[in-house]
Amino acid sequence: MFVATWLVVMGVLTLPASSKAQQSSVPVTDAPVKVVVVKGLEGVKDNSKGTIIVGDGSMHITHDTTVSNLDTHSIEDVVTGDDSQRVIRGTAGTLSWFAPYGAGRFLALFRTKLDTVTIKYRDANGGLHGAIFTMPVGQAEVIKKDLLAQGARTTVTEADTKAAATAPDAKEKQ
Repeated sequence: MFVATWLVVMGVLTLPASSKAQQSSVPVTDAPVKVVVVKGLEGVKDNSKGTIIVGDGSMHITHDTTVSNLDTHSIEDVVTGDDSQRVIRGTAGTLSWFAPYGAGRFLALFRTKLDTVTIKYRDANGGLHGAIFTMPVGQAEVIKKDLLAQGARTTVTEADTKAAATAPDAKEKQ
């Protein structure tokens, strides 16, 4: 009797887990993406942490306790890229430069990868602004596709990025 009850309980507990797995396989465009606003967003301090949600014709940037909304139709250019940053940053990273025998320079070699999104947009008065965001690897292209689907524009197409990736360097031609 105890074993039968235990099997029924375990069967019921596994049902929600399998339905959650099916739901997570569907791409979610309204999922918040953790970002760092490096520079340029009005009303936001440089290097502020927050989240971005793209939907309803706007880009919602949540930072601290405030939300900044940016109409996607006002975005004139969206450019993505990849970059890296030092693993040891801040005061410890700065002080590591004073370590003897070049140890600070050695520590600077340890880097983590990240994605960047740079946008150029117009405010309500027509003023031109730009903003740079960094985020975990793999999130920049998702945000760019969502922004383009919501009405933003870009000057860099997928064909341009593929051509740049396959083109040989100028040094190799010489």
